[in-house]
Amino acid sequence: MERDTIGQPLQKREVADCSVRGQNTVGRFAPTPSGNLHLGNLFCSLLAWLAAKRQGGRILLRIEDLDRERTRMEYVRSAEEDLRFLGLSWDEGGSYGGEAYFQSNRSGFYEQLLHRLEEQGLVYPCFCSRAELHAASAPHASDGDPIYSGKCRGLSPEDVKKLAEIRSPALRLRAPPEVFTFLDSHYGEVSQNLAEECGDFILRRSDGVFAYQLAVVGDDAAMGVTQVVRGRDLLSSTARQIYLYRLLGYPAPEFAHVPLLLAHDGRRLSKRDRDTSLQALREKGFSGEEIVGRLAYLAGLLPAPEAAAPAELIPLFSWEKVPKEDILLPEGLFEKP
Repeated sequence: MERDTIGQPLQKREVADCSVRGQNTVGRFAPTPSGNLHLGNLFCSLLAWLAAKRQGGRILLRIEDLDRERTRMEYVRSAEEDLRFLGLSWDEGGSYGGEAYFQSNRSGFYEQLLHRLEEQGLVYPCFCSRAELHAASAPHASDGDPIYSGKCRGLSPEDVKKLAEIRSPALRLRAPPEVFTFLDSHYGEVSQNLAEECGDFILRRSDGVFAYQLAVVGDDAAMGVTQVVRGRDLLSSTARQIYLYRLLGYPAPEFAHVPLLLAHDGRRLSKRDRDTSLQALREKGFSGEEIVGRLAYLAGLLPAPEAAAPAELIPLFSWEKVPKEDILLPEGLFEKP
């Protein structure tokens, strides 16, 4: 029987019916340990925690360290310490959950998923370089990724053999000319024509690293995740993932995307910006409840930036209160008088 790396039969570990709430709700934190978490990461983590707990559900912690060259264990420990400091405890996973909750240990599982897609005749090798990809098409309007032209889609077996002698290919999934429509818990109905707005997308890079799209779908399904709360910048990934859920035979979870926190000058927050890291805020003397309260204020859950524990916010949580537009950090909000 085919199994995932958690050790459960694949056909048994499917996502629960998302129409069922309460104890069947499983949300997740899924940080990439490429740096210390910043306020934007923590804002999203707070809302993910509240959305699950508001429904009486559970939270698991998965470490998305697919690219081992960009990630470090010290940032895993830092992320876990940050979440604990804020009171955002998790019920399953993390470093205490074992290797199965680290994507870098799940390549065998991703190979199984890839094989299932190959059996459907939907996967093909792509030999295009990054420069060729960016020269071939205008960027995707929402995330800057080029829409793939399909250049390698029709290569003959002879062409593939010759090109493979020169360079290793990436593997792409054929995108159907179909409009995917889903209901986002925060942004409402969203539609995307996968072929026109995304194109054939990568499942495994030419260096052998599995792509985020395949890994996250497989892991959320195998781990029983029913509710995915993440930043608005990943909204354009959802149609691709719904397509993968369908091809792999998994029901899709409930999706909710949240606005991004931006610096007061409008720039994206980055893990390289130490001034928005939790460590920097702790050095300024902020308590966990003071930080949580300010994040809750920005999310529209509190009328003023007063200290609050996450558990106190559970009855106050509602997607209707959360802004839809990206949020500028007010100057001085995270400064001590």
